[in-house]
Amino acid sequence: MAERITIKKERILSDEFFTLKNVEFEYIDSKGKLQHLKREVYMSGNGVAVLLYNRIKNTVVLIQQLRIPTFLNQNPTGMMIEVCAGLLEDEKPEEAIIREIKEETGYEVTNVEKVLEAYSTPGAIAEKLHYFIAEYTERDKKDEGGGLDEEQEDIEILEMSFDEAYGKIKTGEIQDAKTIMLLQHAKIHILDKEENVFEVL
Repeated sequence: MAERITIKKERILSDEFFTLKNVEFEYIDSKGKLQHLKREVYMSGNGVAVLLYNRIKNTVVLIQQLRIPTFLNQNPTGMMIEVCAGLLEDEKPEEAIIREIKEETGYEVTNVEKVLEAYSTPGAIAEKLHYFIAEYTERDKKDEGGGLDEEQEDIEILEMSFDEAYGKIKTGEIQDAKTIMLLQHAKIHILDKEENVFEVL
């Protein structure tokens, strides 16, 4: 497939928090025709996301924060309920998600399980996310969390039952794709495995 694509020109349109590029390229399509195309690509870097769960209490930890792009697209409050997530910073995905869990939720966990990798919006954004699940206990809570002041993060920590969290997909209270994917992963695991992630729902 790579031999069908030739990058002709890349031009940076914006280089503030992330980099937005205009990419000109040639592509030999499925009919063998040479196409000359232009696309804008948002180079946001790769990231990590995790569903924190408590096996004994049958709960999950989610976060809520302002997402201004959603406010500009019909979300009246701009607030989103999500799993803990963040960007890779010259580190392994496992290291990054453990760091993000501590910064955002205040929990210190040492064991995380990777469940998948996925591109969220491949038509415009280059980012690939590494998805994890991780078990937490009350003993793992070391500080308040809430994000980093230097990154202007204002994060509310939400602990709720798995049923409540999963129900928020149907009500529309959870509309974040990575959160839905990880909650669905947990739901499938519960239904398909003899040893459930959550003991009793």
